[in-house]
Parts: sequence; structure tokens; C-alpha cells
Amino acid sequence: MIKRIILTVVGVLILIGILAGIKSLQIGKMVAAGNQFAPPPIPVTTAEAVRDTWESLLTSVGSLEAVQGVMVTAELPGKVVRITFKPGSMVAAGDILVYQDTTTETAQLRAAEASLTLARIDLDRKSVLLSKNTISQAEYDNANAQYKQAEAQVDNIRSLIRKKNIRAPFDGRLGIRLVNLGQNLKEGEAIVSLQSIDPIFVNFSLPQQQLAQIKPGLTVRVTSDAFSGQAIEGYITAINPQVDTATRNIQLQATVANPEEGLRPGMFVNVALLMPTRENVLAIPATSVLYAPYSDSVFVVDQKKETENESPGMVVRQQFVRLGEKRGDYVAVVSGLEAGQSVVSTGVFKLRNGQSVIVDNALTPDFKINPEPEES
Repeated sequence: MIKRIILTVVGVLILIGILAGIKSLQIGKMVAAGNQFAPPPIPVTTAEAVRDTWESLLTSVGSLEAVQGVMVTAELPGKVVRITFKPGSMVAAGDILVYQDTTTETAQLRAAEASLTLARIDLDRKSVLLSKNTISQAEYDNANAQYKQAEAQVDNIRSLIRKKNIRAPFDGRLGIRLVNLGQNLKEGEAIVSLQSIDPIFVNFSLPQQQLAQIKPGLTVRVTSDAFSGQAIEGYITAINPQVDTATRNIQLQATVANPEEGLRPGMFVNVALLMPTRENVLAIPATSVLYAPYSDSVFVVDQKKETENESPGMVVRQQFVRLGEKRGDYVAVVSGLEAGQSVVSTGVFKLRNGQSVIVDNALTPDFKINPEPEES
């Protein structure tokens, strides 16, 4: 009985050993096949790192200000009897915007003009009598003074009437109407905003250490989200002689043509000041960069050498780089690359170091320094 049990146990152990050996051989073959497996090459697009010269720019954020801008107000109190402008319209200097009630001043003017006429007649009469030595010089001087007083009274009333006919002080575009017909205006009460915005001023600041590079006449390029990235050029017209003691920045003012009036006072804009010299850079497409917190990198495409187990082909090598300024679809490489090297231009996030690739530039994007997005 014991002998039979021992034989059974031995048989089971032998069977287990045979099965373990077979399974070990199978696993070994699978591991060897896995070690010999090479993933198929991935199609990639490439771009060459090229030497280029870029415009040297000083950038800032600015705000827009009208060349001339005022809030038209009532100089004298009075009742609005007529409004002659339309909100948002263009007006010329001297155009009447609002008529105030001048019936009282008109009546006073007629009385003053009658007094002036009488004073002139009296002065002419006294002049004749003085020439004949009929009256004294004092009487003539008194008549002359009365004439001048009457004349000044007429001028004063006419001035009051002119002030109650409120005019545009300069050419420009009106804003929203703030008064109504029949409204009694107080002295200094706002009527409408008037802005001259073609051309328009751009106010911005730069650090004081860049003052030596700045001079009037340099070109500025203004962009705003209101224009979807479209740039408008102008030129520096004024440099503040005083540096801001709080920020140590120098204030500058540029003048920009604004025929479409798309730029409005109060808007903020991005300002780029074009310097006379250009900057030499090594440029690659910005989509070639794999951005990471520790360091940015690109994948350089190298020729894979032929070996006994592998055929020749292309392979990518991850290369860490230091980046500079970005312009349009390109970014400057300060270090880590050399001119002429090919880098993967799209889809870098799916690659790994040493991976085999196939270069297919049929669908390479059209990279530009100054891209202009198409309207959607």
C-alpha cells in the first residue's frame, strides 16, 4: 500500500516537471520573439533648422488716446430748443450741435443796437460841433465814451448768443447724445463726446535701459484682438523727457493712421517697436518642440546604420534645446541644434527616443513668420 502511494507521488512529480519544462520553453520562445520584435516605422513630417534674420523688436502693451477729444458741455445755462446732430456722426469744426433758448438775449440785443445807433449819431454830431469849437473837448470825450460802452454792450450780448449756439470745436466723430429737447442745461453740463480718431495716439512704456535705442520716427506695429491679429503700422512722435520714478519706465507716444476707425480711444493694444538692426537666429517650427517643465526638447531625425539584424532607415533622437523668441509659426533655438539638422515638425508627443520613422512631407503644414488666419 505504501509502495503504491510512493509510486503515485513520484509519477505526479514527474508529470509536473514535464509540464513546467514545456511551459518554460514556451515562455523562453515568447521572450526571445519579443526581444527580436521591432515596431513598424511611424510616418512623420520634418523641417530643417535654418539660419534666418528676424526683425529686432521691443514689445509692450499700450492704450489708445484720441488726438483731440473732449466732452462738449454747455458754457451757459439755458433751455435746449433744437438739436442738430445725430449720435455717432462726423462733424466739422464750427458745426452747430445744440441751440439754446436766446429769446431774452435777442430782445436785449435789439435794445443795445438801438442804443448803439443813437450813440453813434450823437458822436457824429459832437464831432461836427467840436470842429466848429461849439462844444468843449470834454463833451466830445463823453459822447465817445458812451458810444464805446454801447458798442461793448452789443458785443457782449452777441457773445452770449454765440455761446448758447453750441458748436463743434474741431473735426471729429460724435458719441452718444446726453441731452434731450426742452431740457434745461446747467453750466458745464455734458452734451456729447467728440473725438478725433484718425490718426490716433498709442501710449506705451519701455524700460529705461532701452532709452538709448529709441528715437522719434521709429516704426511701431500695433495689433489688437479687435483686428484678429492684423498689424497696423505707425511711428513714434513723442518721448516723455521724464522717467517714471515708480516703475523706471519711459513713456512713449506713437501716431497710427486709423482711416477705418477700428481703433477707438481707451482700447488696449499690443505694441512692437521695430529696431533698425536685425537679429540672426536659428529657426524651427514651434510645433517641433516637446515642451516640458524640466526642459524643452525636439526629435532630430538621423540615418540609422545598417547592422546584421537591422536594415538601414531613419530613427529619431531626442535632443534637449534652449529656446528664444517666438515669431509666428517659428521659434528661435539658442542652443542644442545646428543649422541643417532635420527635426520632426508635427506629432512629437507620440514619439520616443530611438524610434524608427518614415519621412513623409506630403502633408507638411505651411509654416510662416507672419501667418494670417483665414476667416472662419
